[in-house]
Amino acid sequence: MATVRTAHTVWEGELLKGSGTVSFDSSGIADQAVSWPSRAEKANGRTSPEELIAAAHSSCFSMALSHGLTGAGTPPTRLETKADVTFQPGEGITGIHLTVRGEVPGLDADGFRAAAEDAKKNCPVSQALTGTTITLTVESV
Repeated sequence: MATVRTAHTVWEGELLKGSGTVSFDSSGIADQAVSWPSRAEKANGRTSPEELIAAAHSSCFSMALSHGLTGAGTPPTRLETKADVTFQPGEGITGIHLTVRGEVPGLDADGFRAAAEDAKKNCPVSQALTGTTITLTVESV
């Protein structure tokens, strides 16, 4: 059965001086402020579409990697994934870099790298972002 998750944004004013609020309707987590300066300059306590993509990608990748490792008989003890989404005003999102560090008993570094590459390619968020260059750094413990 398919699931649908919903968020909405209320924006007030013009792009450069306006601001908005992102509401997470499905989960009910706290509303987040968003503005052009928080996107193109410093965050200053506000979020951006790129930060939201980074959160989605790092969590989706971690779930896909955990699932793949478990299916291969080497469930992870811990995975820590960081997603850096680069935004260039006037160009858009120019790349995403994933960094994953994992503790996977019984799996060597090459096996972990292969599993991470597979997760990068096949997690649903990666697939949704196929028009963007996605790179990966893998660190095993």
